[in-house]
Amino acid sequence: MSKLTEYREKLNYTQSELSKKSGISVRTIQRIESGANLKGHTLKAIATALDIDPSQLLGKSKEKNQYNYPLIKLINLSSLIFFIPFANILIPILIMHFKKEKNIISKQIISIQILWTIISVSLFFTTEILKKELLLNEQLPFFVFFICMLINSYIILRNAMEISKNKQLRIKLNYSII
Repeated sequence: MSKLTEYREKLNYTQSELSKKSGISVRTIQRIESGANLKGHTLKAIATALDIDPSQLLGKSKEKNQYNYPLIKLINLSSLIFFIPFANILIPILIMHFKKEKNIISKQIISIQILWTIISVSLFFTTEILKKELLLNEQLPFFVFFICMLINSYIILRNAMEISKNKQLRIKLNYSII
């Protein structure tokens, strides 16, 4: 079923009614619904008649835009392997690449892990330097690193629950690093 047919039927318009409302002939509407390309003036006129954005008529069908959420959840949970240096970034990237699940959610998951790794390592070395300068407890850098690991675990598990429940990330960035 074409996008035009979906939107037309959603509004309970016949082809004749859409023709009158858009100023496009019934025959042209029939051709478009049969698979002809929709472009230019015809696209704008029909989109205006349906009260939608023209890009919505050009979009692919919903089935093709579905994400593989179990795989996305696996990519997210594979970040839990942070006790091996940089595995929280490398393993999700490898899964995303080999399973060809390069979508906005997967990229967000990896971006979060890259940012969090940078923050964790920076905090660890900062506390190491401050420990020496301020003569603080010897265990402070490891305590800070442990807290960072707990926060990262929370982010990963919270996002996994949100992927299962609402098919989106709960904790995400406003941009993507990759």
